Formats: sequence, C-alpha cells, structure tokens
Amino acid sequence: MSRGGRPPLAVRDEGRGSPPVLQPGPTGRRELPGPPGPEPRTAASDDTRPEPEPGPDRSGAGRLREELAERTADLQRVKAEYDNYRKRVQRDRLAVREIAVVNVLGGLLPVLDAIGRAREHGELTGGSGSVAEALEAHLASLGLRSFGEAGEPFDPACHEALLHAYSAEVDRATCAQVLRPGYRVGEHLLRPAQVSVTEPSGPPGTG
Repeated sequence: MSRGGRPPLAVRDEGRGSPPVLQPGPTGRRELPGPPGPEPRTAASDDTRPEPEPGPDRSGAGRLREELAERTADLQRVKAEYDNYRKRVQRDRLAVREIAVVNVLGGLLPVLDAIGRAREHGELTGGSGSVAEALEAHLASLGLRSFGEAGEPFDPACHEALLHAYSAEVDRATCAQVLRPGYRVGEHLLRPAQVSVTEPSGPPGTG
C-alpha cells in the first residue's frame, strides 16, 4: 500500500498513439511496459522451412521406364541372335548347294572329256555340236571352270606332271602341253590338269 492507503499504480498501454495508463502493480510501484516479446509463430512462418530433397523415383512412371529399358534390351539381344542364326543358315545353305553342284559336275567330267576328244578330231558337226555347246554353257552357268593352257607356269597344286623335258629356252618349270584339262568349281578343285612339263636345266649328272 502507498501512502494514504492507496494501492500502487501500474502503467497500462491502451494502444499505439495513446499515453500509457498507470495501473496498480503487485509491488505497489508504478510500472512501465517493457519491450515487446517475440511474436508468436504462425502457419505462414512454418511454410518457409526447406523441403526435403526428393528420393529415388519409385512412382509408377519410374517403374514403367525401367521395365521398358529391360524389354528393349531383351528385344535387341533376340534380334542380334536371330540375325546371326539367319546368316549361319544362309552360309550352310550355300555350302550344301555348292557341294551338291560339285558332286553332280564331277560325274559329268568324263562326258566333257569325250566332247573334247570329238572336237579335236572334227567329229562335232551339225546337231551334235550344238548339243555339246549347250551342255558346256549350262555347266559353266553352274560355276564349272576348266583350266590348263600350254605356256603357263607349272603349279603342283593344280597341275599333274605326266611328262618331263628340259630346255634352255625356259627359266622355270612350264606347262608345255595340256594332256587333259583340269576343272574347278569356285574354290573346289574337281581334278588337276594333266600336263607335260619343260624345265630349265638338264637332269642330274648330265653335262
């Protein structure tokens, strides 16, 4: 209590722009308002907190993308395997065809030898000559090739030497005469050409 029995006064702020009002305080002294305290937090201030970073995409779209990538890789692998299989089948088919042609043409070589001898003796005239030429053209279309000519170098891989002679006019072994032509189909040698060979030096022991 203050002097005269009156209670102490405290100051009450009636609002901005008005003088403070003294109110009785608990200690009996006149009290002025202190500094304003912290403002209460609102929902708007809570919204300023940083949002967490997004984690791995586990949504439906992400799973679909992963499945699509896996299916695409599977399709590419299957396509590559199919292409290899198709090429292998094609190679095998060509090899089988070539072997069949070789077997058939190999059986016709004696016929071609007979045609060649008849031609040398002038016996292919009229219709027989036309038939022989048609047969030779058809066999050539199947890949049959004859080889062996006089004057070409002797090659033991495709020539069979039946006769030997020696001459100073040659500087290497040379096919002097073709006794029977050779035949091949592609890389397949059906038979070597039988030839007589002329070599550049005399036989051993001669002088």
